[in-house]
Amino acid sequence: MGLGAPEIILIIVVVLILFGGKKIPELMKGLGKGVKEFKDAQNGEPSADEKK
Repeated sequence: MGLGAPEIILIIVVVLILFGGKKIPELMKGLGKGVKEFKDAQNGEPSADEKK
């Protein structure tokens, strides 16, 4: 029981309504940074803040 196309489209529409088109790139950038930091932490690599 996974997500089908109608469910994904509904989620996208709700996100657009809640945040508007201008905030979406900022949210995705923040999410991408969070995922990268999480993966780096799992691999034991120091983050950019720790390298300084």
